[in-house]
Amino acid sequence: MDNDYIQFISLINRKLGIDLNLYKKAQMKRRITSLKNKRGFDTFLAYYNSLEQNDDLLKEFVDRLTINVSEFYRNPKRWDILKEKVLPYLVKNKNKLTVWSAACSTGEEPYSIAILLEEYFPQIRYKILATDIDEKVLNNSEKGLYQERALKDLPVILKNKYFTKKDNLYYIKESLKQGITFEKHNLLADLYPQNLDLIVCRNVLIYFNDVAKDMLYQKFSKSLVQNGILFVGSTEQIFSPQAYHFSIFDTFFYKKKE
Repeated sequence: MDNDYIQFISLINRKLGIDLNLYKKAQMKRRITSLKNKRGFDTFLAYYNSLEQNDDLLKEFVDRLTINVSEFYRNPKRWDILKEKVLPYLVKNKNKLTVWSAACSTGEEPYSIAILLEEYFPQIRYKILATDIDEKVLNNSEKGLYQERALKDLPVILKNKYFTKKDNLYYIKESLKQGITFEKHNLLADLYPQNLDLIVCRNVLIYFNDVAKDMLYQKFSKSLVQNGILFVGSTEQIFSPQAYHFSIFDTFFYKKKE
């Protein structure tokens, strides 16, 4: 079984450029095994051969690699810090921000950032790059269409201002989409954007092993301008921020040191 799985992850890396060795092994193997068994395959090699021939099966596999759970203003206290402390610091001496929402899943995060900037920093011009490895969720993100549960932490006044409700679904206002670009991106393999003021990458790093985390923190640091901020998830504290030229700005916010 182990040799079968080792061969499988090697083939996946060759086909998709996704190195599953950089994910937490037990967690990832359990997830893929569950999907393989669900589809009725006895071996990982048989499963891979079907992935080669069936685009729908391949899309399902990629979707399963990424845990696409998100909400607007997820963990509201952290968004309060972003609004009241981080963004005022970033815009203190500039009128334009460049933001990267990395592994943005279904898009709630980049749209939440855009709402914050539109609502509380209307004088600031901004560009938000929103990326994910999963093309399916990116396509949904661009549509800006959400169930009510995704908006449960969004203040009602903002929900009414930036969404249109139709048939129990919420549609993002077209004007909010203008500052956001959605692109496919593999955090483990692709080039990173540069000269960023703010990187938001939350609830993703927990799935990677320590080797991968070290690589990602180094790349995030290089992507930020001096005094730029990295915003991570509530279970993703960086224990040695100085190793990546970071200092703690606030809980789960890290500033690139001069």
